Amino acid sequence: MDVLIIEDQHDIAANVWDFLERRGHRVDHAADGASGLARALDGRFDVIVLDLGLPRMDGLELCRRLRQAGHGTPVLMLTARDTLDDKLKGFAEGADDYMVKPFELRELEARLQVLCRDRQANTPASQYGPLRFDAGSLLAWREGKRIPLNRTQGRLLEMLLQDAPRIVSHQRLAQGLWGDTPLDTARLHDHLYALRALIDKPFPTPLIHSVHGLGYRLLADDDA
Repeated sequence: MDVLIIEDQHDIAANVWDFLERRGHRVDHAADGASGLARALDGRFDVIVLDLGLPRMDGLELCRRLRQAGHGTPVLMLTARDTLDDKLKGFAEGADDYMVKPFELRELEARLQVLCRDRQANTPASQYGPLRFDAGSLLAWREGKRIPLNRTQGRLLEMLLQDAPRIVSHQRLAQGLWGDTPLDTARLHDHLYALRALIDKPFPTPLIHSVHGLGYRLLADDDA
């Protein structure tokens, strides 16, 4: 992978750089938001590791400008803020995943590899009830409304569509996102909450349903 680290804490940036470089990845680094955005905009990176608390431009603003410029490079945000609202703000600006500091370097690498793999996937459009999703463009449509998704949201929706209206277990959804890393139910729920806010919240009838203790499913009125 070609990885850009945008992080102002030198010890964190050095640890991530050294670890990824030893694992055979190519790494570049920016220590503030303005220079990080300039490097990100050249488009040569496979994935970006982005800290939120940056000088000269915070991580949310950087991610917003990157997406406004039409760049789809996956972004994993690093944050010391672990509230749901903080995570949802990151997703709303175009981040694909998050990790809360402190974190394990092996897990960071695994998540970056998943983001790169999902970017390279080319899956045809899927449809269920009033919902249509094109994995290549990461665009969903419902009742004429165009809904852009990030890669994590797109992968979740893709798995739900593949099995609709059957239940997809928490474990299977997590494996589809992060491989064989231990199940983090809270993290999975955060991503589903963000997806439901996009797919269901603007509409009177929900499509994504939580099945307590089991998982999630897509369920349209015709199958209820």
